[in-house]
Amino acid sequence: MTTTDVAQSLSTDLAAKAKRHLWGHFARHGADITPPIITRGEGVTIYDDQGKSYIDGLSGLFVVQVGHGREELAAAAARQAEQLAFFPLWSYATPVAIELAERLANYAPGDLNRVFFTTGGGEAVESAWKLAKQYFKLTGKPGKHKVVSRSIAYHGTPQGALAITGIPAFKAPFEPLTPGGFRAPNTNFYRAPEAYAHDEKAFGRYCADRIAEAIEFEGPDTVCAVFLEPVQNAGGCFPPPPGYFERVREICDEYDVLLVSDEVICAYGRIGSMFACDDFGYVPDIITSAKGLTSGYSPLGAMIASDRLFEPFNDGKTVFGHGYTFGGHAVSSAVALANLDIFEREGINAHVKEQAPVFKATLEKLYDLPIVGDVRGEGFFYGIELVKDKATKETFNDEESERLLRGFLTPALWEAGLYCRADDRGDPVVQLAPPLISGQKEFDAIYDILHGVLSEAGRLL
Repeated sequence: MTTTDVAQSLSTDLAAKAKRHLWGHFARHGADITPPIITRGEGVTIYDDQGKSYIDGLSGLFVVQVGHGREELAAAAARQAEQLAFFPLWSYATPVAIELAERLANYAPGDLNRVFFTTGGGEAVESAWKLAKQYFKLTGKPGKHKVVSRSIAYHGTPQGALAITGIPAFKAPFEPLTPGGFRAPNTNFYRAPEAYAHDEKAFGRYCADRIAEAIEFEGPDTVCAVFLEPVQNAGGCFPPPPGYFERVREICDEYDVLLVSDEVICAYGRIGSMFACDDFGYVPDIITSAKGLTSGYSPLGAMIASDRLFEPFNDGKTVFGHGYTFGGHAVSSAVALANLDIFEREGINAHVKEQAPVFKATLEKLYDLPIVGDVRGEGFFYGIELVKDKATKETFNDEESERLLRGFLTPALWEAGLYCRADDRGDPVVQLAPPLISGQKEFDAIYDILHGVLSEAGRLL
């Protein structure tokens, strides 16, 4: 048996085991469905079990900021595991968790100096809502428990975070959810109402004021927080219009409502700064983060809160009765510190700010295709909205979207050597978020594949 035969046999065996035992996340399963098996990564490239290479155009899942195969991150994990692999932060501390908390507090704006570790983004969102509710109970406003988020926004899958998520199809199978989640419009300027379709700043004011309207309608004495991503992910990368967050901050201050900047995707250089609220000029009360904190080399999330929110818990007896066994895991914390060292040593954020206009200009060349209606985003985080008619912005119906995205685009892009996301949680989009070490070479390769596949999609439709 040749080496190729052996590799093929191992691959077939893995596929059979996956089909029999592995339950994928957000995945379809069936007799004819076998998940691609990814075996290794190097830089911006991933490889499957057949040895075929692909451009990682999504950083895994908006995660692998500094690229795959960083030996120093693996070494940091090994060193920490040899010394102290695990100890809980339940009334105890570890040196690496302390050092990481201080470092994140120094990066964060304003007085956001208190870091509560989780193992992922959904847990960070869950923690933020629980903190907001208990904070107001401790400060004499026990009725404040509701939250406002945006239409189509994704904030996680735990029962509380799912109630904040604004995607009805994701929530329906699990209802009834935690009560208290309410919606306001998102900032998709491409689909703005006609009255605001030609004035981005006016559209931003309109969207922000709908948050105030939601707070008024529910009653300011019942609303504790507003959850917003700096650039909204679901729906296809909606950036904030000029003045939007300035107005939202005013609204939250007026009604004594906490502003939560959900930066699970946008933090750690994805937009260009360590925290994207700095990119857009606002100071939230809480930041939720995860993903790029370790570049995916170990699971870790963080909720970063202001000193004001911590104060009621700093009396020697009041407890925030919340925690996760693996929150602030020592190995993950060590990896995060090493990852942030790479950011600083290699100037990752500066690189993103320098290359972001190049990435945008490269993707905007896709406007020459009839199927491309909009190219939008910030930093290294972009969505390409697909349309049936560019002049009228007519979108695809559900059946057409299914055929376009899952029937053609997803397999065609993969076959062409590009891993990215074809998504229809709003209107159909292709999403891109390459590792932050990418440059013109990678942008051009991504463009070439997209142009070829989207051209073919346009002809098929």
